[in-house]
Amino acid sequence: MGNQEKKYKWRREGYREKTKGLLMVNTGDGKGKTTCALGLTIRAAGQGLKCCVIQFMKSKTDRYGEHESLEKLGVEVHTMGDGFTWDTQDKAQDIKTSEETWSLCMEKLKSGDYDLLVFDELVYVLDYGFLDEENILNEIAAIRSEQPALHIVMTGRNASEKLIEAADLVSEIKEVKHPFNTGIYAQQGIEF
Repeated sequence: MGNQEKKYKWRREGYREKTKGLLMVNTGDGKGKTTCALGLTIRAAGQGLKCCVIQFMKSKTDRYGEHESLEKLGVEVHTMGDGFTWDTQDKAQDIKTSEETWSLCMEKLKSGDYDLLVFDELVYVLDYGFLDEENILNEIAAIRSEQPALHIVMTGRNASEKLIEAADLVSEIKEVKHPFNTGIYAQQGIEF
């Protein structure tokens, strides 16, 4: 057992028996949905929980600041996307990438190895119709019935009423003001 595992072992004793897993959704048109989910991941990892982040749209060829930080905390991170496809040029490819990413999500869900799973940008994928929302929600519900302590976070704009109803916690991040609108583009350490 490593030092990190020893340090938090006492916090993990009986953890799953005492925990009610939550389905959490961070949605809205404001910046910070992923940032909020990552903050929660840092908190959970700090308590010795086993966490995994899977990103649907961010490009698998890029390295983001959160990857460096989370990996230092022992958080597993998978960036699976082809980059943001706001105005998709190849819907068939986007659907294929989404299906492959969801397959990895299901592998992690079924494993029983995690306390917290973050499915970053999944709400976008559902909104765009790249995956069938009803099937996803049914699969998540089945896993949650088998693993009642598992926490799941989903992020992205335009969460449907069905998703909001299924969730235990929904946070809407509203844009009030954004520097992009004044010509200030994404900055290292703030957006990536």
